[in-house]
Amino acid sequence: MGLLRRTGGGTLDLLVVGLGNPGPKYARTRHNLGFMVTDRLAERAGVGLRGKYDGRFAEAAIGDARVALLEPETYMNLVGQSVQKAARFYKLPPEAIVAVHDDVELDFGVVRAKAGGGLKGHNGLRSLKESLGTPEFLRVRMGVGRPRRGERRDLADWLLAPFEPDEDPAAMIDAAVECVELLAREGIAAAEARYR
Repeated sequence: MGLLRRTGGGTLDLLVVGLGNPGPKYARTRHNLGFMVTDRLAERAGVGLRGKYDGRFAEAAIGDARVALLEPETYMNLVGQSVQKAARFYKLPPEAIVAVHDDVELDFGVVRAKAGGGLKGHNGLRSLKESLGTPEFLRVRMGVGRPRRGERRDLADWLLAPFEPDEDPAAMIDAAVECVELLAREGIAAAEARYR
């Protein structure tokens, strides 16, 4: 069954939060890369995401780590509310929460792991910081780059638009899934060393 498998509930080691916006309008946009990764992790685990904590939620396992997958359905600006509910229920500290998100500061296709850090204008990260009381949660950053020269849309509209025909996120999604799995199995230091 691979590295990811079902788990029988109980306490959690890690909460993996894919950041995105709900609904088909946003499904294949740059800002929804986090959802794409959690969807793939759920698929690999053979679990279905169900409504819970103001989002879509499932428990699974990566190696010996007990994890939960969460896709907040509160829209990006309020994702922290959903995460806070799940974190409080499982009594998880911020350093046991992994936000998987798009990042305009990285070139398209680049994946990086990071513990804590700045918000870089990302509304989802800002909401998480406000709800958790600290920016010291873990991150899996997925590079989308910045709008190309001549792009007329502002940054927010561009992030909420579909990928360009020459932008295929498949390899980046695969890499981010592997990054999350490594982080769960071996910790953030191992993930940062490989994805830096």
